[in-house]
Amino acid sequence: MKENRSKLVLLLAVAFVLCSAFRADKPVVTIFMIGDSTMANKKLDGGNPERGWGMVLPGFFSEDIKIDNHAANGRSSKSFISEGRWAKVISKVKKGDYVFIQFGHNDEKADSIRHTEPGTTFDDNLRRYVNETRAKGGIPVLFNSIVRRNFVQPKDASITKDIRRTPGEKEQPKEGTVLFDTHGAYLDSPRNVAKELGVVFVDMNKITHDLVQELGPVESKKLFMFVAPNQIPAFPKGREDNTHLNVYGARTIAGLAVDAIGKEIPELAEYIRHYDYVVAQDGSGDFFTVQEAINAVPDFRKDVRTTILIRKGTYKEKLIIPESKINISLIGENGAVLTYDGFANKKNVFGENMGTSGSSSCYIYAPDFYAENITFENSSGPVGQAVACFVSADRVYFKNCRFLGFQDTLYTYSKQSRQYYEDCYIEGTVDFIFGWSTAVFNRCHIHSKRDGYVTAPSTDKGKKYGYVFYDCKLTAEPEATKVYLSRPWRPYAQAVFIRCELGKHIFPIGWNNWGKKENEKTVFYAEYESRGEGAHPKARAGFSQQLKNLKGYEINAVLAGEDGWNPIENGNKLIMVKR
Repeated sequence: MKENRSKLVLLLAVAFVLCSAFRADKPVVTIFMIGDSTMANKKLDGGNPERGWGMVLPGFFSEDIKIDNHAANGRSSKSFISEGRWAKVISKVKKGDYVFIQFGHNDEKADSIRHTEPGTTFDDNLRRYVNETRAKGGIPVLFNSIVRRNFVQPKDASITKDIRRTPGEKEQPKEGTVLFDTHGAYLDSPRNVAKELGVVFVDMNKITHDLVQELGPVESKKLFMFVAPNQIPAFPKGREDNTHLNVYGARTIAGLAVDAIGKEIPELAEYIRHYDYVVAQDGSGDFFTVQEAINAVPDFRKDVRTTILIRKGTYKEKLIIPESKINISLIGENGAVLTYDGFANKKNVFGENMGTSGSSSCYIYAPDFYAENITFENSSGPVGQAVACFVSADRVYFKNCRFLGFQDTLYTYSKQSRQYYEDCYIEGTVDFIFGWSTAVFNRCHIHSKRDGYVTAPSTDKGKKYGYVFYDCKLTAEPEATKVYLSRPWRPYAQAVFIRCELGKHIFPIGWNNWGKKENEKTVFYAEYESRGEGAHPKARAGFSQQLKNLKGYEINAVLAGEDGWNPIENGNKLIMVKR
C-alpha cells in the first residue's frame, strides 16, 4: 500500500513537471548588435535628433525579440575587440541568439587604433565575430556600411572621410545628381566573408544607396543630420552631416533593413512588425509622447488605419484624440500605461472645478478607434469622480486593455456611440462604468475596489440597447461586500449580464433604483444564466428580469446599428463610409 502511494506521488510529480514545461513562457530571442555610430544608440541631451538605425530597431519587432544594441560611436572592427566590447557581448550570447555585425566606416580611418585593411585584417576580424558567435550556438549576420550622402564626385580614388560642418562656415562643393561611393573595398569584405563561411549577408549599402539616389540631393537631406542654426539646443550653430541619421532617417532605413532581414532569415520574419509611428520614452521611436503621434496623423485619413506602437513606459499626459483623427490603432507593448491625475474637484487654470467630464485622462472622439494592450489610468486616487477614459466616438474597439480608477473610471459618453470591449480589465468603486453609449463587454474582468455600483447607464428613451456583458467575471477586493450590478443614472437605463460569473460581493437583490421608485418602471435590467456566489436569481429586485433566451441579444445584433458593424467577425476592419 505504501509502495503504491509512493508510485502515485511520483507520477503526480512527473505530471506536474511536464505540465509546468508546457506552460513555460516561450524563450525570448536576443538580437545583439555590434557596429559603429550609424547603428548605435544615441544620447538624447539637448534634444539631440541623431539616431543609429539599430536604436530604433525594437519598434520593428514583436516583444518575442529583444534588441541588445552594443554598437558604439567611432568604433571599428578592430577597436571594438581591443576595448573589450566584443568580450562583453559574446559572454552573453546563448544558443539561438543572433549577432548583427556592421563595421566599415571607422575601419577606413587612418589611425592605428582603428584602421584595418579590406581583404586582410578587416576580413579576419569579421571571421572572428562569425566563428565565436557560432561557437556559442548563436547565429551571425553580416551587414556592410550604410551609404554616405555624397553627391560630389571625388577628386581621386581615396575614400571620403566623414565630414561634419557648421552651416555657412565655408563654401561647399556644388552637388550633382549622382550619388558616389565613399567606402570602396570595405563594402566587399562582409559580402566575401559571408559567402566564404556560409553566413547571411544583408547589403545595407545597396539598400541605402538606392534610397538616397532615388530621393536625390535635396530630399535625401531629410534622412541625415542637417540641422538649421538656433533650432535644437544640442546644435545651437546647426549641423550638416552626410553620414549620421536623424529620427526619420533611422526609422526609414531600419524599416528597409528589417524587410531585407525577414527575406534572408524566415525564422525572424514572423516577428517583424511595421507601424506608421512609434512612441518611446527612450528615443527609439518617432515621438516621445502619444499626443505628438496623434497630432502627426493626417486629418480624415480615409479607408486605411494609422497604426501607432506605444513602447513600454508610463506616459503621463492628458491625451485627446480629436474627431478628425479617424481610423487610428494604438498598440501597446506590455507595460504601456497612459495616465493622468485629474478629478472633478481639481481646479483648472481659471480656478474652476474640472467637473467629471473635464477630469478624464484620455478623450476619444474620432470614429473607428482601436486600442490593444494599453492601460488607461486615472491616478488621482479615491477623490470622487475621476475618469480614466472618456469615449465619445462610434465604432470603438478595445482589446486586452485595462481601465484603472475609482469612481467613474470609464465614461461611455456619446448617445450615438457603439463600443466593444474584449478581454479587458475594468476596476473602480462607484458607477465605474457609466454613460449613454451602447457598449458590449465580452470576456472582461470587472473588479470592484470598494462597496458601490458597477454600472450607471444613462441610456436614452427608445434606445434598443445599453450595456451588455457577455461571459464576464466580476470580482472584488475583500473589503467590498455590498456591490450592486447597476443603478440608473437616467430613467431608461439598460444593463444586461449574460453568462457572467458573479463574486459574493454582489448583493442578492442585485439592482438599485437610485432612490427613485419611478425608475423601476422604465429601466431594463436583466440577467441570463448568471453563476457564482453572487448569482441569486430568485432574490433579485422585482423590477429586473431573468432572460429565457438570447434572441436579439447576439453581439452582432447589439452593435450592428445601420452600417452592420461586427467586430466579432471582422475585428478592427474598417467599414467604408462616406465622410
